[in-house]
Amino acid sequence: MDNARLWPILVVASALTSVCAVAAGVAASSVSSELTRGPTAAELRAASQREVAERWRTWDAGRIFPATLSYSAEQGGKERARRLGISPTTGCAGAVDAVAVPALTESGCRAVLRATYIDALRGVLVTIGVVALPDAARAARAKSAFPAGGEPVPGLLPLAFRGTVADRFAPAVRQRGSVRQSGPYLVLTTAGQVDGRPGGAAEQRPAVFAFATEISERVLAELTMPRMPDCASEDWQC
Repeated sequence: MDNARLWPILVVASALTSVCAVAAGVAASSVSSELTRGPTAAELRAASQREVAERWRTWDAGRIFPATLSYSAEQGGKERARRLGISPTTGCAGAVDAVAVPALTESGCRAVLRATYIDALRGVLVTIGVVALPDAARAARAKSAFPAGGEPVPGLLPLAFRGTVADRFAPAVRQRGSVRQSGPYLVLTTAGQVDGRPGGAAEQRPAVFAFATEISERVLAELTMPRMPDCASEDWQC
């Protein structure tokens, strides 16, 4: 732009110099406040929700599935279930019965993490499966694909480990199952007896398998417990 064309604009602008100066000062102050202010409560909540939703991949497997998990014994007091192993695979399709796969796929399943535990009396095995979904709404939708009454099918597939007490933990051994949901996660369980007896071969005593749901709820509670964001840390995106 040349001076001849610029000049009339400058003349008009000069009459408003004081007004513009005030406006500019207000705008600069507003921008400065926006850049230097701390995160709002809504932004902190959003950051916390993002952190929880990513724990399935950012936490170590041993943090999600501790070496032992406490539960209430039938006779009173506390016992501890011991972890036998963690699956190295996280695919959604291979972790549940085929009939439940479409529900997980349609809900945007990101991963299914599995680990197998044995009770303190070493008579019952339980596989815990953490299903990671994009958000709470889709997790709730996927939950409906699994029975709420304790039936093991359709449900989580058992995770066996060759050469251990869990080497006979096959799908036919399943006797009880459970499903719980919190935030973007489902936690499934499937339980059966160490001796490998088929699910319908003996009269079931539900109390024997009650600890499976209890320890899965401990995993879910830890996985979804909110943390106060620390926006100065590289771990957070506020």
